[in-house]
Amino acid sequence: MTELSKKFNPQEVEQGQYQQWLDEDLFKPSGDKKAKPYSIVIPPPNVTGKLHMGHAWDTTLQDMIIRQKRMQGFDTLYLPGMDHAGIATQAKVEGKIREEEGLTRHELGREKFLEKVWEWKDEYAKTIKDQWGKMGLSLDYSRERFTLDDGLSDAVKKVFVQMYNKGLIYRDEYIINWDPALQTALSDIEVIHQEDQGAFYHIKYPYVDGSGHIEIATTRPETLLGDTAIAVHPHDDRYKDYIGKEVILPLTDRKLPIIADTYVDREFGTGAVKITPAHDPNDFAVGNRHDLERINIMNPDGTMNENAGKYEGMDRFDVRKAIVKDLEEAGALLKVEEMAHNVGHSERSGVPVEPRLSTQWFVKMKPLAEESLKNQETDQKVTFVPDRFEGTFTRWMENIHDWVISRQLWWGHRIPAWYHKETGEIYVGEEAPQDAENWEQDEDVLDTWFSSALWPFSTMGWPDVEASDFKRYYPNNTLVTGYDIIPFWVARMIFQGLELTNERPFEYTLIHGLMRDAQGRKMSKSLGNGIDPMEVIEQYGADALRWFLSTGSTPGQDTRFSYDKMDAAWNFINKIWNMSRFVIMNLPEGTKAAHLPNPENFDLSDRWIFARLNQTVKDVTRLNDQFEFGEAGRALYNFIWNDVADWYIEMSKTIFTGEDESAKATKANHLVYIIDQILRLMHPIMPFVTEKLWQSMPHEGKSLMVAEYPTAHAEFEDDQAIVEMDFLIDVIKSIRNIRAEANAPLSTPIDLQIRVDGDAQSDILNNNADFLSRFVHPKSMMIATDIKAPKLALNAVITGAQIFVPLAELVNISAEIDKLNKEVENLNGEIARIDKKLSNEGFVSKAPEKVVAEQKDKKADYQSQLDSVLERIQELKDNQ
Repeated sequence: MTELSKKFNPQEVEQGQYQQWLDEDLFKPSGDKKAKPYSIVIPPPNVTGKLHMGHAWDTTLQDMIIRQKRMQGFDTLYLPGMDHAGIATQAKVEGKIREEEGLTRHELGREKFLEKVWEWKDEYAKTIKDQWGKMGLSLDYSRERFTLDDGLSDAVKKVFVQMYNKGLIYRDEYIINWDPALQTALSDIEVIHQEDQGAFYHIKYPYVDGSGHIEIATTRPETLLGDTAIAVHPHDDRYKDYIGKEVILPLTDRKLPIIADTYVDREFGTGAVKITPAHDPNDFAVGNRHDLERINIMNPDGTMNENAGKYEGMDRFDVRKAIVKDLEEAGALLKVEEMAHNVGHSERSGVPVEPRLSTQWFVKMKPLAEESLKNQETDQKVTFVPDRFEGTFTRWMENIHDWVISRQLWWGHRIPAWYHKETGEIYVGEEAPQDAENWEQDEDVLDTWFSSALWPFSTMGWPDVEASDFKRYYPNNTLVTGYDIIPFWVARMIFQGLELTNERPFEYTLIHGLMRDAQGRKMSKSLGNGIDPMEVIEQYGADALRWFLSTGSTPGQDTRFSYDKMDAAWNFINKIWNMSRFVIMNLPEGTKAAHLPNPENFDLSDRWIFARLNQTVKDVTRLNDQFEFGEAGRALYNFIWNDVADWYIEMSKTIFTGEDESAKATKANHLVYIIDQILRLMHPIMPFVTEKLWQSMPHEGKSLMVAEYPTAHAEFEDDQAIVEMDFLIDVIKSIRNIRAEANAPLSTPIDLQIRVDGDAQSDILNNNADFLSRFVHPKSMMIATDIKAPKLALNAVITGAQIFVPLAELVNISAEIDKLNKEVENLNGEIARIDKKLSNEGFVSKAPEKVVAEQKDKKADYQSQLDSVLERIQELKDNQ
């Protein structure tokens, strides 16, 4: 047995433990083919920086699940990996070389730039792995993957080619979201909408025949030079005579037709809108219906191109001011209405997104979405926990748009498409064309989510469907992630899993909320309120952080980080530490690893604690299987702190201070067994401290990590012991409360009289008189059914007994009567509440008989207590 320090020291406990687990290969699957497999793949963090508190929360829940399943005998795989995070990583590295070397990526060149990115990846991957270790994650590093490694690259190419050949991937010119800062396309969910201050600019478009003008209101006058039509609603009486006529585009001599299209909202603005097919997605659709010209007036960096005339080279926002000024001088500006409106911004660069006509690669989403929704109606559905998040998934899939997957970046999976230098023919294949010198590969790369969508199966060896990991561990059992990533990642994994493997990618997806600060604000760089999990670990230890993260909220809910909660977590671990240390220090010489105790040797405290252990094992196992980790944590906390530490260990001290060596050995085994079971139950949440304490006790096996998880034992079931012990504890608590009320510490002698309702209560107290003496220190003690209340005494009424402590010199009779009158008021209130329920015909007729009977029993109990209190009040009054 190991000597333990007097106080829990996380740094001392955690030192070297993770490496020891690694050295012993305990994170790898068991290899037991008879065992049921259980797999979780880590949501791959981006190699753009350090892990944040959201990552810590995510991975703590995953590791908890895996550690418990491993102890329960499952053949577990917890697979690690990281995401290349194309746009995010490239932006970081571009910023770094610009700052350190004063170069752009174009000046550096593609090959050298990619070398720099790989260096960045290696540096941050090491940091992330170190942080995983500090968190205690039991990851099988022999299977670690990266979304740009060779195996995943092969999978990505196969998927692209397969989906292209099936018509699910296509290339076309379309309006897409464009980031002018990073100069790349974005998908819809990479666009963050926020309210910006803007204006409606009302502009005159004069009719060609000189008969007047049509008024157009727009928020984007800078796109005016890309207009190719004016549209009105076909049933708008105001404009029906003008359909087919022409107007002159202000600031130019170009003529635009007036067209009719049901897209126009007659009730909004003037009922007429300018159509700019190359710079607005709705206008693009209108343009297609009417065969309008598409005039792109912008360069990729947001400046104007040659189609913008004299504004060429100017920034888009400078052009807005210039055009408004020119319109005003030309008399074409009618008015300007200031207003706030939602504007899309790039999630990565933060700049306003530009709708831009561009030739890109797309995934045709409708058939994939339909298949995913159809699957949710089968017994092979992905089960969302909580189930309300299935609605988030469903709504997104029902309103899906085709997914733009090409990105104008260098860091990522190069699109496996080649264009013939002379004919322009497109070739799509997993390998380059044989006559490669005649072909040019597409310069673009794929959206990083394209490869991430394959993560559950590409990490398992797919597309080799005979790969051993794919056959054994796919589909994954559980995905753990935040609700903010359901459209980005969860939905895409589901439709790609179904499309490519004909199976759901995982059985469950456990959704947690967002980590917020103590004020409830989302953690962000702009607010400067982020909490570094590694700093928290340095201060409190990984186990305390894991306890807070795993038990701090219900599934799907946000949680607030606070240092008060971390203090409470540390205190709880310190309680476990001190409790275990006491047991270890008081074990008789030669105590061996705990064996299953024999109930024949149990006293009441043993019967009770082992029955409570059974309840706790069953409750915690059930709640964990339901992903109700907060409730499971409460069950553990109550058992460990309230039952074991506060009562059972204290009661055990009467044995250890005695002379019966046989009784000591028996009690030692009981204590070692209870502590052993507690450490096993707590290990998935607190791996470091539980391993340290378990190794410090008599034990069998090399690591708690692979010890058997607790199960309930029929021989420990004992409801009667729980009833008896609860009665004994109520008596002790009541006497302690009387002492506290009378300012009578344990050193003050008291005479104790307990009037019990019957022989059952009498037997409980008489058979456990030693416990009573130890916990309440009476000078004398009388237990009987016919005790008459002393004239001067403090008393307490509990179910089954009335307690009197004659303390004439300490008691203020008037104050005691006042206290008892308050108790009468409380009891009358409870009786009235039950009477109201029982007089409600609806309740009595609809509630189960058992519930009605319980209410009647409660009323009888309250009435009995009330009678006792009223009797006591009368006795005190008679003795005043």
